[in-house]
Amino acid sequence: MNPDRRVKISKYLSYHLRHHPDRIGLTLRSGGWVEVETLLIAAKKHQFPIRDWELREVVATNDKQRFSFNEMGTCIRANQGHSIKVDLQLESTVPPDCLYHGTHPKALESILHEGLRKMARHHVHLSAEIETARQVGRRRGKPIVLEIDAIAMHRQGHQFFRSQNGVWLVDRVPPEFLRESVEKSENR
Repeated sequence: MNPDRRVKISKYLSYHLRHHPDRIGLTLRSGGWVEVETLLIAAKKHQFPIRDWELREVVATNDKQRFSFNEMGTCIRANQGHSIKVDLQLESTVPPDCLYHGTHPKALESILHEGLRKMARHHVHLSAEIETARQVGRRRGKPIVLEIDAIAMHRQGHQFFRSQNGVWLVDRVPPEFLRESVEKSENR
């Protein structure tokens, strides 16, 4: 498939499975699931036809594994990043000692003062790898990588979840659990 088409489909899926399913007449079920056939019909009805094989290729090749199919391949969902109310049916789990969050320099002062907040999303997104956090921060220029003392947060009662694609999720990260990474991010 043409790489431009793959990106367009991925953005379309993100928009409708994470933020506005109602715009094409979708209703997300428990877990954020929607039937593949229902999605394909809705997309076609709204002038964005997607072939089944295209959908499966986008899910299989998405570099961030944003989407997944159920075990039978009959339903699809976005793994995290929703701005709408949805219960992803994630179970609380013990995090690794340290997690990372990538951001940009303009946000650093506010984050160090207020902590990381979920804003319009359901959770704050964290990664277990510093390079993943650096890539996330790079979306808006020079990245800053923050280290989160996740195990200390967990000991104080903060709940952590891990999405199907390995992203760590938490309601917020108070500033006392944050510090700028010792391994400073690109030219800082």
